[in-house]
Amino acid sequence: MPSKPSPARRAEILMSGVAMGESPRWHENRLWFSDWGAQEILCIDTNGEREVTVPVPFSLPFCIDWLPDGRLLVVSGREGRLLRRERNGSLVTHADLPGPAGMGWNEIVVDGRGNAYINGGSGIALLTPDGSVRRVADRMAFPNGMAVTPDNLTLIVAESYGKKLTAFDIALDGGLEKRRVWADLGDGVPDGICIDTDGAVWYADVPNKRCVRVREGGEVLETVTVDRGCFACMLGGVEKKTLFIIATEWRGMDKIAEMAQARTGQVLTFEAPSTHAGWP
Repeated sequence: MPSKPSPARRAEILMSGVAMGESPRWHENRLWFSDWGAQEILCIDTNGEREVTVPVPFSLPFCIDWLPDGRLLVVSGREGRLLRRERNGSLVTHADLPGPAGMGWNEIVVDGRGNAYINGGSGIALLTPDGSVRRVADRMAFPNGMAVTPDNLTLIVAESYGKKLTAFDIALDGGLEKRRVWADLGDGVPDGICIDTDGAVWYADVPNKRCVRVREGGEVLETVTVDRGCFACMLGGVEKKTLFIIATEWRGMDKIAEMAQARTGQVLTFEAPSTHAGWP
């Protein structure tokens, strides 16, 4: 069980006016993230300068990561497709995802070998570099954020409804095996996650309005409190020690349009004790 949390620390606002942010990634010296409410993929630098890099023609969820060759992948969750951004900026179908996905396909992470893991509903699909797609995990309690360790040997998944982080060994063919509880989070409800060089995991928590850093087994190392729901987090910045937090005033799935119009989303920053590791 988790230990008693450390004293909470505060984050600073880097950007406001986001409709509904998700899926932050540090790439090419900028933070990229999906604004589900505005149907845009945005970039922001450490000075707060923003750019709309990819407008998308579909609604939430859509999460992002990159192929080893640098091309962007975008999950079109409700349509069950994985799209690829070509060098000319066009979006083309990269793969059709196996269905049904229940609540729609959601998060994606591409590991160091080019394997792409996409989750949704209660399962995880694997897209290998040769183009084959198959389901590699089922019976999960709303899988959300995912991260792969630097050695490409372990996939860690946030099970939001299970209030835990679950780990799998990654087999040579990319399949998942030896499922186990990596950390029981007590009252924690994990959404987006990332890994640091100490082997700890940061997880964002919407209902508890915080980001929490835990080690394997569940010991709480750090807590960052926020005045709105934390949807995702990512380590980046010049030294890869800035924790970027995507936060929004959550009003429920039936109020998505209202939330998008209100634009209460923010990108927050927090100086973390350890640098980014692994994927994404």
